[in-house]
Amino acid sequence: MDTSRTAVMCSSRLRQGGLSPQAIVYVTLCAVLFAILYQPVYQVMVTWWGGEDYNHCYFVPLIVLYLIWEKRSELGRTASYRSWLGLVPLLVGIACYWLGELGGEFYIIDLSSWLVMFGAVWIYLGWRKLKIITFPLAFLIAMFPFPNFINNNLTLKLKLISSQLGVLMLHAYGLSAYREGNVIDLGFTQLQVVDACSGLRYFLPLIILGILLAYFFKAPWWKRMLLVLAAVPVSIITNSLRIASVGVFYQFMGASAAEGFFHDFSGWLIFMASLAMLLLLMIILKRIPGGRVNSVPSSSQAADRAVVEGIPDRPPVRGFSFVLMVPVLILGSTIAVSANVDFREKIPLKTSFASFPEQVGEWRGSRQVMEKIYLDELGLSDYVIMDYRNGSGRQINLYTAYNASQIKGKSSHSPSSCLPGNGWEFKNSGDASIPLQNGSSLIVNRALIEKNAQRLLTYYWFPQRGRVLHNLVELKFYNFWDALTKRRTDGALVRIMTPVEQNETIQDVDRRLQRFVQEFMPVLDRFLPGKDV
Repeated sequence: MDTSRTAVMCSSRLRQGGLSPQAIVYVTLCAVLFAILYQPVYQVMVTWWGGEDYNHCYFVPLIVLYLIWEKRSELGRTASYRSWLGLVPLLVGIACYWLGELGGEFYIIDLSSWLVMFGAVWIYLGWRKLKIITFPLAFLIAMFPFPNFINNNLTLKLKLISSQLGVLMLHAYGLSAYREGNVIDLGFTQLQVVDACSGLRYFLPLIILGILLAYFFKAPWWKRMLLVLAAVPVSIITNSLRIASVGVFYQFMGASAAEGFFHDFSGWLIFMASLAMLLLLMIILKRIPGGRVNSVPSSSQAADRAVVEGIPDRPPVRGFSFVLMVPVLILGSTIAVSANVDFREKIPLKTSFASFPEQVGEWRGSRQVMEKIYLDELGLSDYVIMDYRNGSGRQINLYTAYNASQIKGKSSHSPSSCLPGNGWEFKNSGDASIPLQNGSSLIVNRALIEKNAQRLLTYYWFPQRGRVLHNLVELKFYNFWDALTKRRTDGALVRIMTPVEQNETIQDVDRRLQRFVQEFMPVLDRFLPGKDV
């Protein structure tokens, strides 16, 4: 074996880890173009980090930097190879950018930014070097907040599970407790399981911690997977303990047990207890026999072994490579197109909702006004809220919101995402077919919603450029498609709801809403722009 030749080649590999002038130009150009393209959505993302559900995201980039820094020696020993394969994730990322931009969805653009970054790094470093930092780069996805409909649905489910388990724990303690939705009645007081007790604020950080612990846990893959999955029940159980503890201490401390310092301190204590449970599980799993830790040589070790054994190897890259200019050209072209082509022509209403009639068939209404804080948040072009009553005193609430252009953050918000955030629990969700006066039928979303002792039946649907859509997936797709083919993304949300009285059957309430819709639809058509404008 020629040891001197081996040492020279290994030293050559080490020198390749430095930044050449070409690398500095490439990294600088890509970083500047990346910042220009994704600055608006990242600004919104950081705003979301300020909320209590996602303030853990501030630490994700710092953790990623540490994980990459930890691999610095291995990265230095591994040669860089320019790779055209990196164009695959980069082009997929650009496609996701347009899908999210035209469909009005932040999360898709967030994922787009990660794919573009991953592809650009792959192009410059090559797969061998990228493989070393694949986990830290994948971990970056944890800094992206979920879409609202996922966030709200997850919060609702966690609140229900936590409140159910909390009641069982109170029963085990000896307290009499009754649950109705997210309200726990203790006899001497009622506890509302609000978003602060939903468990989402501990669920996501615990999942992230579980992934990090599994990454450093030297054990077979099934033990690592079990550790990550265990974070789910641990977060639910410990959060239920927190809810039960509030019920127990309320009889001694009063309202201060559910708010202020004690409430915040109990949350911190529960989180630390959850972490301790995961660490205990690691100790237990380590003592359980079964399986072996896979010993897979790193890319740099495999490359060095190939040199020692005389296996032919592709030479490391030197100097300028044309493939480095491709990401720069793609990012620059995307910025130019997005800045100079308007895919979202703003289409006004035929007539302002200010003139929406207060009389619809047998129903007479009174106009309601939305608070400015909600108007600023929703960014609506126009809206109407009416409380209608008929001669029998039955009530129907109408809410119709219109957006002339459904850009990011200004698309229609589904009631299934918004109402649970206000404590409403959806029951018997599904579709309903309503025969209309013109002989056609209207398919709408139908749900029975409950909050405390109040029950409402609601219908809602999305009139969108001549279509009636039912869910957010359809909404995002047709926003994207019509932006490309019609240069339009205008659309509306219609939601009607009515109370379910004690002396009424659900069938009676359905018939009331359907009769209202039959009289309402011809009126609505006078305001919304049609299929062809």
